[in-house]
Amino acid sequence: MADVSLGQTIGPAVALMGAAVLAVPLFRRLGLGSVLGYFGAGVLVGPSVLGLFTDAQSILHFSELGVVMFLFVIGLELRPYKLWAMRGQIFGLGLAQVAAAIATLGLTGALLFGLPGPVAFIAGTGFVLSSTAVIMSVLQDRGEISGSEGQKSVAILLFEDLMIVPLLAVVGFLSPLSHGEASWANLLVAVAALFALLGISRWALNPFFALLARARTREVLTAGALLVVLGAALLMDVTGLSMAMGAFLAGVMLSNSSYRHQIESDIEPFRGLLMGLFFLAVGMSLDLAIVAAEWRLLLAMLAAFTVAKAVVVYGVARLFGSSNHQALHRTSMFLQGGEFAFVLYTAATAGGVINSRQNAVFATVVILSMALTPLLMIAAERVLRTETSMDGVDDARDLKGRVLIIGFGRFGQIASQLLLAQGVDLSVIDNDPDRIRDAERYGFKVFFGDGARLDVLHHSGAGGADVIMVCIDDPKAAMQIVELAQHEFPQAKLLVRSRDRAHAVELIRAGVGYQVRETVESAYVMGAEGLRVLGFPEAEIADVAEDIRRRDDERLSEQVQGDAMSGSDRLLLQPRPEPLVGTLARESGNERVL
Repeated sequence: MADVSLGQTIGPAVALMGAAVLAVPLFRRLGLGSVLGYFGAGVLVGPSVLGLFTDAQSILHFSELGVVMFLFVIGLELRPYKLWAMRGQIFGLGLAQVAAAIATLGLTGALLFGLPGPVAFIAGTGFVLSSTAVIMSVLQDRGEISGSEGQKSVAILLFEDLMIVPLLAVVGFLSPLSHGEASWANLLVAVAALFALLGISRWALNPFFALLARARTREVLTAGALLVVLGAALLMDVTGLSMAMGAFLAGVMLSNSSYRHQIESDIEPFRGLLMGLFFLAVGMSLDLAIVAAEWRLLLAMLAAFTVAKAVVVYGVARLFGSSNHQALHRTSMFLQGGEFAFVLYTAATAGGVINSRQNAVFATVVILSMALTPLLMIAAERVLRTETSMDGVDDARDLKGRVLIIGFGRFGQIASQLLLAQGVDLSVIDNDPDRIRDAERYGFKVFFGDGARLDVLHHSGAGGADVIMVCIDDPKAAMQIVELAQHEFPQAKLLVRSRDRAHAVELIRAGVGYQVRETVESAYVMGAEGLRVLGFPEAEIADVAEDIRRRDDERLSEQVQGDAMSGSDRLLLQPRPEPLVGTLARESGNERVL
């Protein structure tokens, strides 16, 4: 009997993972992105098609923990002073976009679809608050979270999370089944919980992790990290606030902690799995029967809300100083409704503001908008790409240099100087038209081309080059170029710029004969100058530098054979006041420690 029960439990899980494993690589290969792949897999195994899962809402609620952990990790990257510096964007840009969108979409629902005022407000508001999961995933995949435009998007999402409690309070006021006093009480409880969380995060979390670190057990720290994330989310949830907001604040308060790298690495596997499960659950929630019965209304409402929201997002972006390109880019990300819509519509249905049919229709519109977002973003990227002027830029064609340099940024420019000094014939390509035009002003001839494409490499002369120097700052693209060059152009020796130590290890394991970390040589020079300023003799400085280089080379060799912690005994460390568990070689954004 136990075996049957176990099989019944494992079977659906295997089907779910199997659908994701098949769909996601397929959709990525088609250029549609992993998010749409998860949506497609969810529709396939959900109640509307194969029927392997009938309770999509329960899975959706559970998988929202992926969004929670995502926001916690984002919080770890934002110091409190950075968050404070963003207050103008949060309460300026965020407020302007949300207020304008609520008014515009509410009017759209009332005027175009004849919805009563309260119903139009609920329908539009659910579409106003965008999907944190979708947008954050896009920003992370593109490496844009830390950029100025990425920070503006984060600020808007944070304000949208802050709006959850007031909007639920408004639903309470609109409900004929509740009283305003209860809504005010709920709001006060939520604010009190928010301040309690800030206090706990500020004064209790660091001592808590210090205590766990003394146990010298990795599993205990992992459990502690999960406890903090889930505890903060639960506190916010029971008081009516956003679980993601609670986790985000806990992450921000831990961002200055010496344990944050350890915590981030412990949370990462859970975050990735649950984020995928969230997108699967959204796909499962799509009721194809409702789509078939109400397709005209659904398409009309989806189109109207999308256009209305696009106008608002673009207009607010331009009003707050974004360029046309930046405004269009942000608009393509914020076109969809978000996961909060399901909470809002459910609360409105329970309060008698909308009926069950309206709930189903509005929720389906939001799900369709989330599913269409990757496609709309792909279309927007192609449109925006055509805006880039190619005047004065020549495509790579029939190049014949002995050395092919891919990437002519700050690294490639300096590397080219030594070769040019000896009269070496170079072919140089880059995929940034502005950079190519800037190089032209100084007399450099750089051709346009994406080195990660095989046809471009052929046109750039890779087949006849003795050396291919990969000088780009994108580790993923660098690895694609390495794989292509090793397979198609074995005669050329590969010299590759590595982003950090982990990227260097990956390149060495891939068989690259020579790689150099982009900052290592300048760091050696800086350290040597520090000794020189302190009065150490030149001979001693040279010996120390040679010893450190040897230690680093030996450690890197051990990491290639082992893991990130291999060779740590070769590091020279200052004594610490208390033991830490595994704080070395942890990721911090796009960089690695040491």
